[in-house]
Amino acid sequence: MNPAFVLARRYRIQIEYADLGDWGVDELRSEYDPDGPVIRVNKRIIEHLPIAEIGGFIAFCVAHELYHHREHCGEIEQLRDRAARETAANTFARQLVGFAGPTATA
Repeated sequence: MNPAFVLARRYRIQIEYADLGDWGVDELRSEYDPDGPVIRVNKRIIEHLPIAEIGGFIAFCVAHELYHHREHCGEIEQLRDRAARETAANTFARQLVGFAGPTATA
């Protein structure tokens, strides 16, 4: 099983697929909600991906949001700068799942 899903299970985080709305030129790939906790992956994006890319995309999104869960739980320090937090989350996701992932933030 993919390490992102193993870790999400260990943290007892639910994973959902939801329409996260239209963000204009920006693209919201996923979000973390500490109430639950739950990670939502944007199904609008999944619907437009080639089938071969869907699994990697979802794993990357889950791993990215796991970083934010770890911030929320106090396991890691929450960086003050939002852009720095997103970069750190992407780096964590790449290391966890071994996938380059999307070029923009998730």
